[in-house]
Amino acid sequence: MREVGVKTEPTILVTGVNGQVGFELLRTLQGLGRVVACDRSMLDLSDLERVRSVVRDLKPSIIVNPAAYTAVDKAETDIEGARRLNADVPRVFAEEAARSGAVLIHYSTDYVFDGTKDGAYVETDATNPQNVYGLTKLEGEQAIAATGCAHLILRTSWVYGRRGKNFLLTMLKLGSERPELKIVADQVGAPTWSNSIATVTAHIIAQGLAAGSPEWWQERSGVYHFAAGGETSWHGFAESIFRLALGDKAPRTVPIPASEYPVPAKRPANSRMSCDKLANTFGVRMPQWSDALHLCLSD
Repeated sequence: MREVGVKTEPTILVTGVNGQVGFELLRTLQGLGRVVACDRSMLDLSDLERVRSVVRDLKPSIIVNPAAYTAVDKAETDIEGARRLNADVPRVFAEEAARSGAVLIHYSTDYVFDGTKDGAYVETDATNPQNVYGLTKLEGEQAIAATGCAHLILRTSWVYGRRGKNFLLTMLKLGSERPELKIVADQVGAPTWSNSIATVTAHIIAQGLAAGSPEWWQERSGVYHFAAGGETSWHGFAESIFRLALGDKAPRTVPIPASEYPVPAKRPANSRMSCDKLANTFGVRMPQWSDALHLCLSD
């Protein structure tokens, strides 16, 4: 573990700092307190007792947990591994937060839904995950809520950035190698930049710290949809990436149905989520996905 910033309270524990969102959080949380960064080499999240021990030693005021098992297709044959990171670890963090009075901020996914709704999903819509990844993320949500700790569960979608493994980086690589790409066009959602996730998270934490009251967090505890504004398909997302990044050198893209691109884990056709609850509660909204993509590629 390493500490970033000044050694003053509150202590903010951040997991998964080598991942897309965790890396950005280290930047956006600066100035809000003593940020303790945990990556895989410093804290083995598969060791639940070690996780519990670290939390008790550090006594954080806020735990921010972007660490997750995100290999959606691999999870279909590694249920135990996915459940450990996506359900068991959040449960331990939540139990320790309930014990100490800390706040847990945890990220979840649009994949808790089956994608059959016509419009945008709201937080109270019935969940029905169609793959192991979505199922274990939902189990994590339920485990957190069951502890009664102060918590924010932030469901996001189609996360991308300039590091890690994500659709943006895959398209940039393939787009420079192939003259034509077939891309799924019948799944719709909101691509969400990791930088946007971290920036809005920091705004919310700043509000909570300014309020200075445990009741502020308890009153706002629950699930929030936390995705970029607007919507597109994977095909539309790819075309925007190529237009902005490759210009005249962009490959030809062919829209195809998901049925022509078989993968082990079924994805929802509709990943649209209404973020009105987030805006109404905290006065913040994520940027439009197209605006964020432009900023990301200009970064």
